[in-house]
Amino acid sequence: MDERAVSADALASFVVFADHLNFTRAAADLHISQPALHVKIRKLGQALGRPLYYRSGRRLVLTADGETVARFARTHDERLAHFLAEFAGAAPRRPVVLAAGQGAYLYLLGDTIRAVLAEEPTRLRLINCDHRQMLAAVRTGQAHLGVSVLDVLPDDLTAVELATFPQVLLVPDGHRLARRRSVTLADLAGASLVIPPQHRPHRVLLERALGAAGVDWTVAVEAEGWPLITHFVALGVGLAIVNGCVPAPPGLAARPVTDLPPVAYHLVHQPAALTDPRVAGLLDRIRSSGRP
Repeated sequence: MDERAVSADALASFVVFADHLNFTRAAADLHISQPALHVKIRKLGQALGRPLYYRSGRRLVLTADGETVARFARTHDERLAHFLAEFAGAAPRRPVVLAAGQGAYLYLLGDTIRAVLAEEPTRLRLINCDHRQMLAAVRTGQAHLGVSVLDVLPDDLTAVELATFPQVLLVPDGHRLARRRSVTLADLAGASLVIPPQHRPHRVLLERALGAAGVDWTVAVEAEGWPLITHFVALGVGLAIVNGCVPAPPGLAARPVTDLPPVAYHLVHQPAALTDPRVAGLLDRIRSSGRP
């Protein structure tokens, strides 16, 4: 491998490409033509002797080697910025980046984010994404920390459990099941449920669990995100099973579903991420405030 062929410019361009996974948008951000960016990325892959991305349908996806290159490029850039700030006698200015989904931001991370931003508004940058995008962001170095519900813990990242919640059934106060302390899946026979769209992890889990329990049910409406799901239940559209961290608004009752497993939120990071005291400090604050 010719080290001279792996330039800082090529690495910086690859980081922008990794952020977008779209040549048109990445080239616009870099203020170069799309063909010029194609050439840079192709030459970088050739110099490293590994494919850095592949096409999956209409999407571009980084290979494992591409994730490694993106992470190295960002780490290199951060270390250079840190060195220059230290050399100039200034404090590091780059923010810590946190990636998480809607549920984590709404029900776990709000107090920490508010406190950190009140102390130093430029210290924190947020990425809103699903759990797959969160893992990709941490793997590529786009995010220092990520928070999500994970069905399988990644073996290449450090995962720390933040909080565990039961899965609960949201029902109107006047519903027959609201009089119960807890419910089982069998109690939902014939129920009309408000559920996430097809192929969402929560939808897949529910379909499998209800099928295994032999429960017949129907879809009342598909909804994206806990607030909208909760709103539909409050409107009387149907019942819903949600994570126990989701508060039941007035007029609704939350009853644990005893034969569904609890849901755990995990915080993930690169094994070496805590060498940065700013990242370590944010992790400690999230851990201390994320427990129910």
